[in-house]
Amino acid sequence: MKLTPDRHLSPQPPSVAARDVVRAPDPAAAIPAADAGSGRPPNPSVLAGRLSALAGGPKAKINAVVIDAETRRALYELRADRPATPASTTKLATSVAALATAGPAHQITTRTVQGTGGGIVLVGGGDPTLTALPPRPDAGHPPYASLIDLARQTASALKASGVRQVRVDYDASAYQGPSTAAGWKPNYLPDGEVAPVAALTVDEGRVAPSDPSKKTRVSDPPASAARQFARLLSKNGVSAKAGRRTVAQKEAAQLGAVQSPPLSALVEHLLTESDNDVAEAMARQVAIKLGRPATFADAAQAVRQVLAKLGVAQGVSVNDGSGLSPRNRISPIALARIVSLAAGEDHPELRPVITGLPIAGFSGTLSPPRYTVATSRAGAGMVRAKTGTLAGVSTLAGLAYDADGRLLAFAFMAGDGKSAVDPGKLDRLAAAVASCGCG
Repeated sequence: MKLTPDRHLSPQPPSVAARDVVRAPDPAAAIPAADAGSGRPPNPSVLAGRLSALAGGPKAKINAVVIDAETRRALYELRADRPATPASTTKLATSVAALATAGPAHQITTRTVQGTGGGIVLVGGGDPTLTALPPRPDAGHPPYASLIDLARQTASALKASGVRQVRVDYDASAYQGPSTAAGWKPNYLPDGEVAPVAALTVDEGRVAPSDPSKKTRVSDPPASAARQFARLLSKNGVSAKAGRRTVAQKEAAQLGAVQSPPLSALVEHLLTESDNDVAEAMARQVAIKLGRPATFADAAQAVRQVLAKLGVAQGVSVNDGSGLSPRNRISPIALARIVSLAAGEDHPELRPVITGLPIAGFSGTLSPPRYTVATSRAGAGMVRAKTGTLAGVSTLAGLAYDADGRLLAFAFMAGDGKSAVDPGKLDRLAAAVASCGCG
């Protein structure tokens, strides 16, 4: 999907556009760079006049920036270089680093191999979308890696060699370290905000994955995955029971394998829906690609290392990939530069970051009721941005064409973590950017 300079960020219905993008044979080639627009950049003083009134003045608890997406020249700044809590806009940094490191076509493999002592080993590679649910033709995304399919492959291989009874051990050693990040609140896991981060997880560790109203997660995703796989093997004619955690031998014979959708589709999903589990998996893919241990600390350092190579690391300090940690700090100018980089011509591999951004008033975390009221309606369909929400914090970072057809990048970060914040204020600011004929 190309962002066109006639101020139309959604030339097709969002659901159709999303399906077209993620199913393209070559995701990077299918999505051209965002057009900077034919219009001239807005007059900074005129734009500032509009935004300052909405921001609430110099004492308002908000950091903000608007830049020209092509030149990265700052057009409006309010503590723009001061790091603030980014919440889920952290996912922009994670996504750019993952695409730049692994590439949009990269897929994550889950496999089974021969084990020892009458066992086989289910080996997790960190695929956050591995599922035990039957495929849905109307899902609107490429097929997820199927545990059902993996069980069929494995059962066929075992039966072909005369094996009818096995123990299912499991290998989740692709990730190391704690399963929760520094600063994560104790309620995140029981409330289902995220599962314990592990290299082997089925249906994001949800206890009832077929019921979206139930968010509860299992306490040990790898062990749960092994139990589910043992049941599926038994259904396919191989009597199986769950075994123990192990590390598969490198030379072990493979019995079956399934792969995730391409990274481009995973990034689009995690940004549109603000999926914490997928974001944490993407951060670890960066660490793995750079030869680092796949821990929270190493993944965070790896992400910043990649951003530094791209020239957009200044003002970025994170502890996780999802933004759940209130200890994360990113400046508005850093977020705007990251978005501009992904929209530009020099890095086509980053384009899924732009196509994954929710469309104001239409998709993902910017679906109605956002951008449906009179004060922000001007931004509907014209703003494409990532949201962020934590207790006492609200953030918004993305792109908009202004009324003169110029593509602008922005980041608005409100709140101090102590008192309530109205995300509608950020919507009004973004809508003001989109409706500004300030040339």
